[in-house]
Amino acid sequence: MNMNLTLIGQAISFAIFVWFCLKYVWPPVLKALEERESRIADGLAAAERGKHELELAEQRAGDVIRDGKDKAQDFITQAQKRADEIVEAAKATAREEAERIKAAASAEIEQNRNQARDELRAQVARLAVSGAEQILMREVDEKAHREVLDKLAANL
Repeated sequence: MNMNLTLIGQAISFAIFVWFCLKYVWPPVLKALEERESRIADGLAAAERGKHELELAEQRAGDVIRDGKDKAQDFITQAQKRADEIVEAAKATAREEAERIKAAASAEIEQNRNQARDELRAQVARLAVSGAEQILMREVDEKAHREVLDKLAANL
C-alpha cells in the first residue's frame, strides 16, 4: 500500500465528512445556538423589563402608601373636628338645659313666694278679723272701726 494513496483517501474521506457535517450537522447546531441566543436575549430583555416594572411598582406602592397616609390624616382631622363639634353641641345643649332648669326653678320660687304671700295675707286678714271682732265686742263704733279696717286692707 502506498502512503500517498492512503493519504489521498483519507483527505477525500475527510472532505466528505466535512461536507456531510456542513450540510447536515452544522445547520441544526447553528439553529440550536441561535435559538439559545434568542432565548437568552429574550430572558435578559424580560429581566430588564421586570426590573423596570419592579421600580415602577415600588414607586406606585410608595405613592399608594403616601396617599393612604394622607387620607388617614384627613380622616383623623375630620374625626377630631367632628368630636369638637359634638362637644360644643353637648355644651350648648347643657347650657340650654341649665337655663331651662334655672327658669323653671325661678318660676317655681316665684310661685312659692306668691303662695306664701297669699297665705300670709290670709293669716293677716284672719288676725285682723279676729282683732276686729275683739274690738267690736268691746266697743261698737262701726264707723271708726270701718276706717281702721279699710286702712288695714289697703296696706295688705
